[in-house]
Amino acid sequence: MFVASHAPSLKTVLIASGVVLTLAMGVRHGFGFWMQPISQAHGWTRETYSLAQAMQNLLWGAFGPFAGMAADRFGTMRVVLVGAVSYMLGLVWMATITQPTLFVLGSGVFIGLGLACTAFGAVSGIIGRVAPADKRSLAFGISGAASSFGQFVMMPVEQQLISAIGWQQAFYVLGAAVLLLMVPMAFYLREPTVEHAHGPQQSIREAAGEALSNRSFLFLVAGYFVCGFQLVFIGVHLPAYLKDKGIMEPGVAVLALALIGLFNIFGSYYAGKLGGRYPKRYLLSAIYFARAAVIALFLLAPLMPLSVYVFAAAMGALWLSTVPLTNGIIAGVFGVKYMSMLAGIVFFSHQVGSFIGVWLGGYLYASTGSYDIVWGIAIALGVMAGLINLPINERPLARLRAA
Repeated sequence: MFVASHAPSLKTVLIASGVVLTLAMGVRHGFGFWMQPISQAHGWTRETYSLAQAMQNLLWGAFGPFAGMAADRFGTMRVVLVGAVSYMLGLVWMATITQPTLFVLGSGVFIGLGLACTAFGAVSGIIGRVAPADKRSLAFGISGAASSFGQFVMMPVEQQLISAIGWQQAFYVLGAAVLLLMVPMAFYLREPTVEHAHGPQQSIREAAGEALSNRSFLFLVAGYFVCGFQLVFIGVHLPAYLKDKGIMEPGVAVLALALIGLFNIFGSYYAGKLGGRYPKRYLLSAIYFARAAVIALFLLAPLMPLSVYVFAAAMGALWLSTVPLTNGIIAGVFGVKYMSMLAGIVFFSHQVGSFIGVWLGGYLYASTGSYDIVWGIAIALGVMAGLINLPINERPLARLRAA
């Protein structure tokens, strides 16, 4: 048990973390725009760039628990500073490296570490510790909305940068923006001073073991795998899918991804708000079932710009709305002392799903010339995730109830 003192205000934390998340997630969501120009410039197939994106997502997840441990132990500020530098180096690496293996591995390490230190897992701990318990779910929803705002704002910016100054120079500009804007915000994320109560204290290993032996935690892990598979496959491969289907105007894909970000602002906010009123497990299940239905309807409907926009808006409302609910369950069941680490463990599963989704999309397209099989897998996984979240137990553990 612990008590936080001298904490920064919740408003300050939400603004600073919001800027960090806006950049971290906004830049990352636009990586699909580089698939075709990089592949054409280097003479690669789509599978090579897809593998690089898959490696970034996998290493983002692999670094996540350790970034969370570092944030819980040494403070969010230090972790975000490391992440900003690594993110910038990754963008420069993607602009300059032409050897496929080095491109995949280097961008995977730098971007993966950068995202692990600047995205949800790293900042969730300080948000959970600063926010009062009755406002925690809403605070997570606001932080999720900030990342969605980044996607909405950054999509057209990235596309315009590529068109105006070329794909390499666009990476350089984004790298400078990440470094110059994230670093000042990191200093507003100083961790509150923690005064430990007397008595036995739970260690990091004990906290991880407790969570991994909990059935509800494992259900969250499984559900997040599906979330990652669906989101990154769509985010990276949707522009190419639309072009393959005859929608050649690049503005359609740009607007579609921007609409995902726009509607996700509202989806994340209201998911967090509703999570404070209703059982989070039922809301999570509804989101996964709805995703499966939206994808199925998109594939069945005639493909035209209007249907793409409707699909993007519907998916946007469901896009990151799982994040405040999942983090809210973790904080409510296990407490906030090791919030960043536990969120990082769950998020690793998300990133394994992301790795498989983005890589499988490129691999099956190269093998079959179509994305149909991957779309079908995304629908089936959505139904599975909807079912697996229903039996989650949201009650705090006995040690927290006793405290």
